[in-house]
Amino acid sequence: MAYKDYYKILGVTEGATSDEIKRAYRKLAKQYHPDANPGDQTAAEKFKEINEANEVLSDNKKRKQYDDMKRFAGTGYQGFGGAGGAGGPQGFNINDIFRQFGGGGQGGATFTAGDMGDLGGLGDIFSNIFDRGGRFRRQRYGPQRGQDLLAEVEVPFETATKGGSTVISVTKSENCERCGGTGAEPGSSVTKCPQCGGSGMIAQSQGGFAVSRPCPRCYGRGEVVSQPCASCAGTGQAQRTRRLSVKIPPGIEDGGKIRLRGQGEAGTAGGPPGDLIIRIRVRGDRFFKRKGLDVYCDVKINLTQAVLGTKIKVRTLNDKHAILKIPPGTQPGTTFKLKGMGVKQDGKQGDQFVTVNVAIPTDLTPEDKKLFEELDENRRARS
Repeated sequence: MAYKDYYKILGVTEGATSDEIKRAYRKLAKQYHPDANPGDQTAAEKFKEINEANEVLSDNKKRKQYDDMKRFAGTGYQGFGGAGGAGGPQGFNINDIFRQFGGGGQGGATFTAGDMGDLGGLGDIFSNIFDRGGRFRRQRYGPQRGQDLLAEVEVPFETATKGGSTVISVTKSENCERCGGTGAEPGSSVTKCPQCGGSGMIAQSQGGFAVSRPCPRCYGRGEVVSQPCASCAGTGQAQRTRRLSVKIPPGIEDGGKIRLRGQGEAGTAGGPPGDLIIRIRVRGDRFFKRKGLDVYCDVKINLTQAVLGTKIKVRTLNDKHAILKIPPGTQPGTTFKLKGMGVKQDGKQGDQFVTVNVAIPTDLTPEDKKLFEELDENRRARS
C-alpha cells in the first residue's frame, strides 16, 4: 500500500490551522461529492481520500498520532492503512514491527493492536483503527459535538474593571437554513445509504487489515438523499457570520476567558454545537495601572504643596474623586494607599495606590531664586 500524504490530499501545509483544513475540506468535498459527479468513479475515489484525510487532520488527537507515525517512519508519509513498504533512511519497515509480534505484516492472526500499546502515540493510532487478524471493529459514527471556537475581543479598561457588554462578530458553521441540517433539498426523499448499508461506517481492506471510517457517501449519517440541498450541496451545514452580545464580568483581567455555551461550530449527524471561547484583551488606561485587584496611579503636586502640605482630589474607579491629604514635607515618590478603592470581584476589593511626584520649577525669576536662597540659609542656620 502506498504512503498517503493527507496534507497533500487536502492541499494544505503541515502547519495548517484547523480553520484552513476545514475550509480546504469543504471546498474539495463539494467539488468531488458523488451526488455532484454521478457515475464518475475517479471523483468518487477522490472524495473517499478527501474524507479520510479530513477525518484524521480535523481531529487534534488523530492528527498528532498521524504526525508521530510520519516522523517514526522517516521520510515516508504513511496513511493509516499503509502496512507495507519501506520507510525512511534508517531502513524502517512497518512489517518488521509486525513480525516481532508474529504477524508477519500480512495480517498474521497473532498480531493485535494492543501489542503496540507501549509505542505511545503510535500505539494509540494503531489501536484506534486496527483489530486482531484483520477483523474490523465495527463502531457506528453517531452524533458528534461541534468544535469549540476561539475568538479575541478588546475591551476598555473601565469595562474590564466595572463589567459591561460588548458585541463581536463570529463566522462559524451552522445547520443549513434551507434543509435544517439534513442535507436534503426540501421535499426530496431520504433512504438508507447503499454504500454503508445504513451503518454510517465503511471498512476498507488495506494490506492485511481493515480500516474503519465514516462513510464518505452519507457523512456517517447512514442515510442519503435523492436530491442534495441546493444551498449546502448536501453537507447540511453552511458558514454564517453572527453578531453576538458578550457580557463582560466585573474584574476580568487581560487574558481572561469567557465561554459561551452552544455558540461554536455546528455538530455533525445531529450532534450538539461546540462552545465559543472568548479571550479578553484589556485596553490600557492613561491613568490607572492594574496588578490583581489593586490599581496604581501617579499624581503631580507643586513644590509648595509638597513643603507645606495640602489636600488634593484623586480620580478613582467609581467615577468619584477621593480627597487625599498630603502631609508637610512629602518627598517625591511617596506612595499613599486609598483602602477599598481598587477592583471589585467576587466579593473582594483591592486598594488604590497613589504615588506623588513633585514638580520642580525650572523658570525661576531672580526674586524667586533669592527667596529660595534665603530659605536655604535659614534652614542651615537652624541645623
